[in-house]
Amino acid sequence: MQLQQLRYFTAVAETLHFTRAARREHVAQPSLSQQIRSLERELGAELFHRARGHISLTDAGAALLPLARRILADTETARREVQEVAQLRRGRVRLGATPSLCASLIPGVLRAFRDSYPGVELFVHEDGSQDLVRILAAGELDLALIITPLPGQAPALSTEELLREDLVVISSPAAPAPVAGRHIRVADLRDRPLVMFRHGYDLRELTVVACHGAGFEPSFSVEGGEMDAVLGFVRAGLGVAVVPSMVADRSGLRATPFAPPGLHRTISVAHRGDVSPPRAARELQRILLSHRRRPGVAR
Repeated sequence: MQLQQLRYFTAVAETLHFTRAARREHVAQPSLSQQIRSLERELGAELFHRARGHISLTDAGAALLPLARRILADTETARREVQEVAQLRRGRVRLGATPSLCASLIPGVLRAFRDSYPGVELFVHEDGSQDLVRILAAGELDLALIITPLPGQAPALSTEELLREDLVVISSPAAPAPVAGRHIRVADLRDRPLVMFRHGYDLRELTVVACHGAGFEPSFSVEGGEMDAVLGFVRAGLGVAVVPSMVADRSGLRATPFAPPGLHRTISVAHRGDVSPPRAARELQRILLSHRRRPGVAR
């Protein structure tokens, strides 16, 4: 039994079509069919019911499919591990992060990683924390920077705290200050128009929960924006917004801190709890965590 035969068998089982399977595997259809026949002879059982215009798995084929997938997955894991051991000359890391971190912390971290491992490809997915949790759990990311603690119904993820961000209220410098004093209370946002992020952003949830905790329903002037849009709407004087201080510092907008004890969010590095990240991802995680001890990073 050859790995190539198992790949061809899996392709046919997943497409239920010999021609499409051959196209997917970049091989001539007669060659693929011949390899499937050879595998069937070796196993002593037909793997597919072949009717004109219709392909389906036999009982033997259905029994083989999960085993074939496991063998191919284990083979791919072995190949990746061997390549990564070769001083991380090749590979890929898929990192998810919130827009605020992509605009502040992430560039410096990726620069440090690239300097050490220039051959490793970096893929960054920018999204809200709730969406990142879902995408990470689906196996489409190796690491993600998410907001913790996770809600009770969240998938099983392994997390390690990275930093705690102070949240502030931003407003247009051309508009009057949101409060007369140096600090603002959540209650001061009552009846004040807020520029609100789209659903899926943790900042939306944090702001709404804080307003509810202060006993009122927030009023939205504009909602549904991404980070850059929210900053632009605030700059245009459409309302105020609650954002991390690291974003406010780079925005050119007026930033008013919350009165003690303040409003915060905790950022953690996460990966799936049932799968160890690839070595390149583990190295990126090490660099990320090293940044939490540097001056200027909030704790």
